[in-house]
Amino acid sequence: MSNAGDWAGRDLGERQVSYDERDAILYALAVGAPADDLDLVFEERLRVLPTFALTLAQWAPDALGSAGAFDIRTAVHGAQRLDVRAPLPRAGSFTMKASVANVWDKGSAAVFEVAVESEHFVATWSLFAPGAGGFGGQRGPSSPAAPAAPDLELELPTRPEQAALYRLLGDRHHMHVDPAAAQAAGQPRPFLHGLCSVAAVTLPLAASLGAHPADLTSLSARFAGPVFPGDVLSVGATTDRAAASASFTATVGDRAVLTGCSASFA
Repeated sequence: MSNAGDWAGRDLGERQVSYDERDAILYALAVGAPADDLDLVFEERLRVLPTFALTLAQWAPDALGSAGAFDIRTAVHGAQRLDVRAPLPRAGSFTMKASVANVWDKGSAAVFEVAVESEHFVATWSLFAPGAGGFGGQRGPSSPAAPAAPDLELELPTRPEQAALYRLLGDRHHMHVDPAAAQAAGQPRPFLHGLCSVAAVTLPLAASLGAHPADLTSLSARFAGPVFPGDVLSVGATTDRAAASASFTATVGDRAVLTGCSASFA
């Protein structure tokens, strides 16, 4: 494994991506859209969820790990940000470019920030790589402050088949479906993708703010712990209803799973 600091600023190339209405509908169902929400599941009225972009851009962090920047067996997806530039079309094809925006030195670990840009969005992955730190780099920004006391509480059940369904969108890491792979990753059983969990929260959150989930303009989240299919997320949000925005966290029982999250809608 090379010096982590040497990867900062590295160009990861471009990728042409294509999708159709079926892909966007499958995504909406995978993150919990109900079958009667025709804006999300019916091609004649389809509005594509902005978080679908994260499945299209997944190739970039995977490519970085495969290139030897860090040990893909131990690295974890620590945080995610999405900034929306323009709505995704129902179906289409466009080009994305990716780079390593930053590499932060956390001492015993490094955090790689992988940015993917297109005409429709900017998506930034933060990948926590144990054992890759100590190269003399900057520590990077601190964790966001805890939000004020929530004024909105939501209960969001996940489904037993949700991880298996979400895998069909491109992130087919075995730990999300194979018990042996999950145990090798230190988990007792297959667990839900963090991106699926946080995207699922945006649906009821948008409704509570009087917004449409397809009008998401920005989203950020830190992944604090695993969500297992069938878990019920308890979401606490501090809202600004005039701005259609919220800061939120999510727990399963007394265990934090999403922290430092925020979402804004047009």
